[in-house]
Amino acid sequence: MSRGFTIKGVLFDFDGTLTNPGALDFSEIRRAIGCPENKSILEFIDTLQDCDQRNHIVEILTRFEMEGAERSVPNSDVETVFRFLQSCNLRIGLISRNGLRPIQRALENFHTLRIDDFHLVITRDDDLKPKPSGEGVRFAAEKFAVQPEEILVVGDYVYDIEAGNQAGAVTALLRHPDVNISFCAESDFVISRLLDIIEIVRLGLPLLPGKMPGEFLAPFLEGLDLQDPDVIIPPGIGEDTVAVMAGGETVLVMKSDPITFVTNEIGYFTVLINANDIATSGAKPRWLLNTLLFPVGTTPSSALHIMNEIKMVCRKWGISLCGGHTEITSAVNRPIAIGMLAGTVEKDKLIDKRRMQEGDQILITKKVAVEGTAIIAGEISDRLRKLGLRQEQIELAIKLKKEISIVKEAGIAAEHGGISAMHDVTEGGLAMAITELSIAGNHKLRIHMEKIPFYPITEMICEKLHLNPLGLIGSGMLLICCRKEVCPELVEKIKSAGIDITCIGEVGQSGVGVEAFQKGEKTAWPSFQTDEITRVL
Repeated sequence: MSRGFTIKGVLFDFDGTLTNPGALDFSEIRRAIGCPENKSILEFIDTLQDCDQRNHIVEILTRFEMEGAERSVPNSDVETVFRFLQSCNLRIGLISRNGLRPIQRALENFHTLRIDDFHLVITRDDDLKPKPSGEGVRFAAEKFAVQPEEILVVGDYVYDIEAGNQAGAVTALLRHPDVNISFCAESDFVISRLLDIIEIVRLGLPLLPGKMPGEFLAPFLEGLDLQDPDVIIPPGIGEDTVAVMAGGETVLVMKSDPITFVTNEIGYFTVLINANDIATSGAKPRWLLNTLLFPVGTTPSSALHIMNEIKMVCRKWGISLCGGHTEITSAVNRPIAIGMLAGTVEKDKLIDKRRMQEGDQILITKKVAVEGTAIIAGEISDRLRKLGLRQEQIELAIKLKKEISIVKEAGIAAEHGGISAMHDVTEGGLAMAITELSIAGNHKLRIHMEKIPFYPITEMICEKLHLNPLGLIGSGMLLICCRKEVCPELVEKIKSAGIDITCIGEVGQSGVGVEAFQKGEKTAWPSFQTDEITRVL
């Protein structure tokens, strides 16, 4: 597909698409009505001048269609596809060159699908030009109150695709492996089974706020096919950074991350969130470029305040602020800060998640949802007060923003040795981070739920707002995988630095997935479509 698209409605052909092919023998129909082999049946009928002759031939055609309808067999994927489309609240239509009566009869052979399940049915009985004209598709768009390009046309024949193309719709050709049909129209998608429509439609549905889902991002990243031998850690799901050789044994580690949930102290967050990811590789954060986008109406003092905040945080952590870009734009309605940070590490000290081994211990520093707790308290303090939180409780939550850096504990771990992986808990919370770590390290992870530590103030806020803290953005918590023999000493070192650390599980065998246990009993590992913070901000 060479263009982006949105799907708000789906138009299906009938014979050979919603039904299995072969119910109608078009060669036999042509012989019965005297239609030349090189001419389409409806177009042949349209050339007839004698009304009685035309009506007689239409009766013959309808008889063939009714006989075909009686023996038609539903496509085995129909029910599943329709349940999915209905769950997405999409408009569903049928567009066919058949008459209405044969379609109604054929639908009697379906298990649950009926004519009323379609928001619109277009047949040759309607006063519209039949396919391959795009008139019917445009008519459907008008009835659905959408644009033609927001409709997906699905069919098994050239006329279906030509009709969709003429109207500017998205098109999908269903190719039956046992049906040999010459084809010349260009379709956006070619599928081998009706069930594949679900994946096409999902590509055209709006994304929820937050990270791009891995199921869409992973195929893109895999398709990059990086050939540069200096790229030693390529981008991937669960990878905090990329790493490239920078000459000799020095590795350059890079990261880019936006700050989108915060308006207060956005400069503070943009530096530390990017620095955290650099630190997970064992590298020292060194050079920052910042892109700052401000909405129209921003004053110079407001912009300079954020810029100075970034400068001061960089100075505190020994990071060189090397510039970037600052712009006032109608494309945003609140400030957006995008950091691009780079750091260096010697190759033999680079931490690569692919070194994970079965038996490694899984540690977490601090407690769940450090960042999310601080952001919520800072952004919606008035609402929290109305829900019964005292001012000192809100201030306690806001102070957690001082804990969102993991650079210190990551540095201790990197120097200690025996570390197989580190991962910064960010958007999607601990639930997403553990899943990503499993993917990046290609090992299953066993997590003991009762060992996961929570701040009492986080639990209180999440209870008031009906949020699950495991799905709440969590910068400030560092995931560490280390060899079992170094674990006790590493834990003591980090505790001695005044940082809480807890062992919550162990690395399992090769593969992908999270096995969660609650006091020895297997339980489900939570999954969230989007970060819990998006439900309140």
